[in-house]
Amino acid sequence: MVAGERSERRRAEVVTGGAMKVYDISMTVRPGMQVWGNVPKKQPELVNLHNYSNAENYESRILMDAHTGTHLDAPLHMLEGGAKIETIPLTETVGNARVLDLIGVRGEIGRAELEGLALQAGEWILLKTQNSFTESFGWDFVFLREDGAHYLVERGVKGVGTDGLGIERSQPGFPTHKALLGNGIHIVEGLRLADVPAGNYFMVVAPLKLEGIEAAPARALLIGG
Repeated sequence: MVAGERSERRRAEVVTGGAMKVYDISMTVRPGMQVWGNVPKKQPELVNLHNYSNAENYESRILMDAHTGTHLDAPLHMLEGGAKIETIPLTETVGNARVLDLIGVRGEIGRAELEGLALQAGEWILLKTQNSFTESFGWDFVFLREDGAHYLVERGVKGVGTDGLGIERSQPGFPTHKALLGNGIHIVEGLRLADVPAGNYFMVVAPLKLEGIEAAPARALLIGG
């Protein structure tokens, strides 16, 4: 797919109704999509079981990793004995959120990049970076450094969303995940924010209603006007 086609697809995902806009900030799940590390076995599979040549209906099976595309992490993902995905109520992932424009940041987001942004206790923050402008996985994606995570803990935010497939990289022991999840801060990864202006929105993140595991794919929307 060429760049122009990608851009056109992004525009199509902004739905306008009167003065209100609904931004679909989810990744499209499809074979060949961006997956962590470009590992082939992480690619989702859409398997046709029935079609009109062999049955009277059309049915498919989806095979995918729990961390495919846009997804919500539960504490179990990085904390032994941590809470599972079904323990996170929708009241935690539906509400006010603020998109922060960090597209000028290269490599790492730390405390210095977040100070001065007037982060508020109890709010969701969504990190808009250069990650939103590519459909390919690369190991140089912008991530949240450990000191940045500790700053979010200090500020008491409710959750943080990133447009990288992971919120951290190149940090032994996964300290960013552990600092956030260990302090009750939720993590959504794999957002698409290229067409979303910085500012305040009403956010809906609806993870699949799964049980007993460490993450769930999600549909994520921002509503604003």
